[in-house]
Amino acid sequence: MFYGSIVALITPFSDKGVDEQALVNLIRLQLDSGTDGIVPVGTTGEAPTLTAREQRKVMELVVQEVAGQVPVIAGAGSNNPVEAVAHAADAAAVGAVAALHALGYYNRPNQEGIYRHFETLNQSTELPIIAYNVPPRSVIDIEPETMARLAELDHVIGVKDATCDLSRPVRERLMIDKPFCFLSGEDPTAVAYNAHGGQGCISVTANVAPALCAQMQQACAAGNYGSALEIQRRLMPLHLALFLEPSPAGVKYACSLLGQCESTCRQPMVELTHATKMEIERVMRELELI
Repeated sequence: MFYGSIVALITPFSDKGVDEQALVNLIRLQLDSGTDGIVPVGTTGEAPTLTAREQRKVMELVVQEVAGQVPVIAGAGSNNPVEAVAHAADAAAVGAVAALHALGYYNRPNQEGIYRHFETLNQSTELPIIAYNVPPRSVIDIEPETMARLAELDHVIGVKDATCDLSRPVRERLMIDKPFCFLSGEDPTAVAYNAHGGQGCISVTANVAPALCAQMQQACAAGNYGSALEIQRRLMPLHLALFLEPSPAGVKYACSLLGQCESTCRQPMVELTHATKMEIERVMRELELI
């Protein structure tokens, strides 16, 4: 099962496309900082604007550089189940240990449609599947009863929960009998989610403050919620600043201040306003990250 601080890795760009050396540098920073897992080519990795070839190349490079030190959970989501199956096949081929699947945007299926999407994935891959429930982006909510149905599928082994509903891990645990991985997908509520039965967070902030995010998750795992909350209080201004404008523009700018990569995003993501840049820089200085 997956646990701890798992980074939703950004995809660095240069004027030639994906900046492979910067990507290697980002991976090394994560491994050196105690990160427990890496998710490439998710929404934070700008998968919707990567070509299929780029997406596979990023997955492959991450798997090679990580070399088994931590799990690599590849983003493979799509609102088209055929495309999602193809992404999962690429993830398996390059050596990822699991696939993260979001769905729903624009199609807006009902709960039965959600179930059938994951049923198709379950029948088409041997990779463990983590269902990504992110209503603010996907428009739909995977309701607790549907999550329990998904858990009955052989390969669905966990959820990345970005609903901000802290009752979810408790409610879903009541209905799910098998071992199941409960991961937050929302940095500001990550400690509270763990207190309600979660095991970690697939984190955006971990791109910028990986050591602090790892320490916070380690404190949760040890049952030391006082220490975890103290770290979370320190991180909260950074969590908020990174999302003042649509992500991943904020986190990529923060990583550029660390000297890790350029801040470039692909359209329709655009450059941050000056005020947001100044706020990100301010909170990073307070955390002594720069």
